[in-house]
Amino acid sequence: MKKIIRNISLMGLVLATSLSCSNFEEVNVDPTAANADQVQIEYFINSSIGGAQQDPNIAERVFVLYWDDAGRMTRVGTLSEGSSNDDWTSQYYNNYVSSWLRNINAGIKIADEQLEAGKARPYTANLKQVARIWRAYMMSEMSDNFGPIPVNGFQGSNPEYSDVKEVYYYMLQELAEATTALDLSVDNADNSLKKLDPAYGYDYVKWKKYGNSLRMRLAMRLSEVDAAKAKQEFEAAVADVYIKDASDNFAVQEVAGYNDYTGVMTREWWDHEISATLNNLMIGLGGVPSANMLSADKLSYIKPANYMGLKFENHFTSLTNDPSAGFFFDGLHNTIDPRAYDLYAIPGDFNNPEFNTYPSWTNGAKTTKRTLVDADNKVVKEIDAAYSWNAYVGGNWGAKGVKNNIYAYTGTLPRLANKYRNSSNKRIFFASWESYFLIAEAAVRGWSVPMSGQSAYEQGIAASFAYNGVSGQLSTYLASQDYSRVGTSVSWGHTAEPPATVVMTFKDGYTNATGTYNMKYPVNNIYKNGTVKNDLLTKIITQKFIAQTPWLPLETWSDHRRLGLPFFENPAIETPLTDMPALTTANYMTNSIKFYGQRLKYPSNFGSNIPGGYQQALGKLGGPDSVFTPLWWAKQQ
Repeated sequence: MKKIIRNISLMGLVLATSLSCSNFEEVNVDPTAANADQVQIEYFINSSIGGAQQDPNIAERVFVLYWDDAGRMTRVGTLSEGSSNDDWTSQYYNNYVSSWLRNINAGIKIADEQLEAGKARPYTANLKQVARIWRAYMMSEMSDNFGPIPVNGFQGSNPEYSDVKEVYYYMLQELAEATTALDLSVDNADNSLKKLDPAYGYDYVKWKKYGNSLRMRLAMRLSEVDAAKAKQEFEAAVADVYIKDASDNFAVQEVAGYNDYTGVMTREWWDHEISATLNNLMIGLGGVPSANMLSADKLSYIKPANYMGLKFENHFTSLTNDPSAGFFFDGLHNTIDPRAYDLYAIPGDFNNPEFNTYPSWTNGAKTTKRTLVDADNKVVKEIDAAYSWNAYVGGNWGAKGVKNNIYAYTGTLPRLANKYRNSSNKRIFFASWESYFLIAEAAVRGWSVPMSGQSAYEQGIAASFAYNGVSGQLSTYLASQDYSRVGTSVSWGHTAEPPATVVMTFKDGYTNATGTYNMKYPVNNIYKNGTVKNDLLTKIITQKFIAQTPWLPLETWSDHRRLGLPFFENPAIETPLTDMPALTTANYMTNSIKFYGQRLKYPSNFGSNIPGGYQQALGKLGGPDSVFTPLWWAKQQ
């Protein structure tokens, strides 16, 4: 990897005069002004893939502060509460314009020139197709964040902004042509070339599989607005090779330090605690007892089934449709999705080798005793959160939050495992489980696919279980008819809807008095008007969400924008949210797309530097430049 980074640096010197311009004006400058004989396509591909890994600065602003929050993989409070930051957005957008998309387009143009001049090497034509596949991904990432983008931009001509439908049609055509054009008989004898592809080492069979799987993903994105096109493209892609097992996953090794390949979740000041969304999807799901997953020293902390926890009316928000709201769970859940304990470390479990102690300069991660106080800051209750399992909604907790020193404190919450925080893992862009969940959804839609929906669904779960090291629990899990906290079960054949409420036991946190509580399964108004919680599509997207954690929050955000699945709880509004005025105390129990960020606003310097292009993009967007304007393919109700 260090050699790759050095090669990128050398390439940067060669390209300095041709690729350095102001952020937006440079889209109109020829990116291949350097002699085509001096620069080869593989360096452009390597630079684009490397840059898209997002160095720690960009990763913090985009992967964590935007995608993780919007995709509900942790609690931050940006897009999930209707807010964005122009500086973060500008840095991200400018990298697309000045580097990532620009470089991949330059590489394709270089390859075309060499092929036309008869100066191509045996593998140049294949590298061009690889570049087209990667460009399709990069364009999808940009469009899924902002909306309209140029399909002819970054190529030395004034770009015309295309609406999202045009962008998607273009990407799907590119993927179809590029995967077909790959010559799988070409042998890369040059090992130095292989080192310049951090994903597949220029294994063209794997690139073809990725191209088809990516085409399946993008085709499915159109399922709610352009079903005929979605079906046509999906069926063509799935009829060819695609990513079927872990060895074919598109994954790039992270490295320590501070560079493009440093892990996207390494910034120590972020807790990466479990989200309320994921927690509610996992509690009770799959019928696997925690006792089967945990060591003997933790068994005493497991609580009985149907136990809700400690109720603290004066300290925990109830102004949200989170079914777990108002309670502190003072132990470990009786049953929970077995992947939970692999993904997250239990508070206080300091002997767990995957317990993450960030930030290293404080003892916060190991501080589990915290207090609830009154209005005069006098202690009402001290709570030890060691070996407890909680997740809390974002939003504004008002006076209750001011008096609560537990709910937002790093040492009291399940934290993402260290293997995802220390740059030792591979960042996954596409995994086999996603192929199977896409096929399962296609089967439910009645499209022609190579296996049954149930088979694909169960293979997707199996792939995720294998990745998380819990395959021993698979058979129990697949047969389970137990409902999660949001009313969904695992078993493919079990589609009975849960009851409206379930009787739970609890303790008053202040007095220790016991009582019963009628927990209501939440109503997801965005999906089928809230009438369904346990149909096949809900099961598929629930499993897809869990499997994508923690690597693909952009995809979980996109699935929710597309379908309204899985259930996303509303942020708390003990005090009104400035950036989300549509959410009020009168409607907080109802889901609406007005309560979830739908896109990133274009950066302000786009409008000031290229006002004509900005106005063209807005015209193609079909709404104001707001985080609440849905993209074309998104569910709009």
